[in-house]
Amino acid sequence: MSRSIMDIAAQVQGPDKTASKAAAAYLDSLTKPPGSLGKLETLAVKLAGITGEIKPSFPGRGVVVMAADHGVCEEGISAFPAEVTPQMVHNFLSGGAAVNVLSRQAGAEVMCVDVGVNAELRHPGLISRKVRYGTANMAKGPAMSREEAEAAILAGIEVVEEAVARGIKCFVTGEMGIGNTTASAAIMSALTGISSLETVGRGTGINDERLRQKVLIVERALETNRPDASDAVDVLAKVGGLEIAGLTGVILGAAANRCPVILDGFISGAAALAAVRIAPDSIHYMIASHVSQEQGHVYLLKELGLEPMLYLDMRLGEGTGGVLALHLIDAACRIMAEMATFESAGVSSGTDGTKPAGKAHS
Repeated sequence: MSRSIMDIAAQVQGPDKTASKAAAAYLDSLTKPPGSLGKLETLAVKLAGITGEIKPSFPGRGVVVMAADHGVCEEGISAFPAEVTPQMVHNFLSGGAAVNVLSRQAGAEVMCVDVGVNAELRHPGLISRKVRYGTANMAKGPAMSREEAEAAILAGIEVVEEAVARGIKCFVTGEMGIGNTTASAAIMSALTGISSLETVGRGTGINDERLRQKVLIVERALETNRPDASDAVDVLAKVGGLEIAGLTGVILGAAANRCPVILDGFISGAAALAAVRIAPDSIHYMIASHVSQEQGHVYLLKELGLEPMLYLDMRLGEGTGGVLALHLIDAACRIMAEMATFESAGVSSGTDGTKPAGKAHS
């Protein structure tokens, strides 16, 4: 390969603190009590730090849906058969999935990437970056080789770079892969030491018996492969998924290009955790859209130190929660671009010379 993941990681810099401070000061000059727009103000300051602009806008936004299959499905850990993965890819490409509907509402482009689907897929709208035809069964050995994990990460980085060249400056992480909550739970347990009893959830809606089986499979995969917790690429290779590694690349690529990346749910969170272990400053470019019903997600967000914006009891994946958060991104940007200042509106500030501190402006 002409470049390494660490080359990209080295490009990831911390936020622009000058822009963040300027944005915070500007927010306090607007016609409202300081801090009264809550998380929208926090988001506006973060976007300024990411982009270096006090009044950023993101007319070009893309949802990267990474798709791949998982060999561990042969252990019966999902309520749906593995054939659903390629079937859903066709659904994305025809515009019929939930993420397509919500992306149309949010004015976002859906980029569907085949990084490891266990089927021959051909479509003019498909981005083909297939590394291999699904992972091996991680309960019996490594899911893939280290070289394959690296190739999947680099595929995600390249998809972002190509999109940035077309004017897309804001990204949402999406995925499709039957069995990927199992791999995500294994990644999370490997990187954090949190028990599989807490990281494993019901995924597609499995019953209690399958849930117990799923916990055992994750434990067996960790025992069999002994992934190195200090090496995120080793963890992705041994107990991860091609689409999860691809999303790790999407996050790293967005951070290296100073673009915000909106995380969806549990699988995106596992990819984000791997990205942070590879490039710690990438955390500054991540925005947590929501907290899903998958039980491990709340622990993942705590591990990342990210506060979700939405609580909608969602657990679909695809990038659906992340797309909904684009509306909040737009709201924060429009507050900065369109709201009047006390001076421009001729509104009196507080009696001590500061802005009003109460809920009313009277």
